[in-house]
Amino acid sequence: MDIGIDKDTCIGAGQCALTAPDVFTQDDDGYSTVRPGREDGGGSALVREAARACPVGAITVSQTVR
Repeated sequence: MDIGIDKDTCIGAGQCALTAPDVFTQDDDGYSTVRPGREDGGGSALVREAARACPVGAITVSQTVR
């Protein structure tokens, strides 16, 4: 799984960090970021829910083909 956050779209609502706190956090400016080492989603089933919860659609989740 690949997670992308459009920094130009993110408004810092924090819904992703509330939904999947093991994967998402907020930086010093309040914008969403993926926790270091969790770029693959860490197998969290909540990652897609966090993307849906984003009020501006700044998070993309795609399946990695291996």
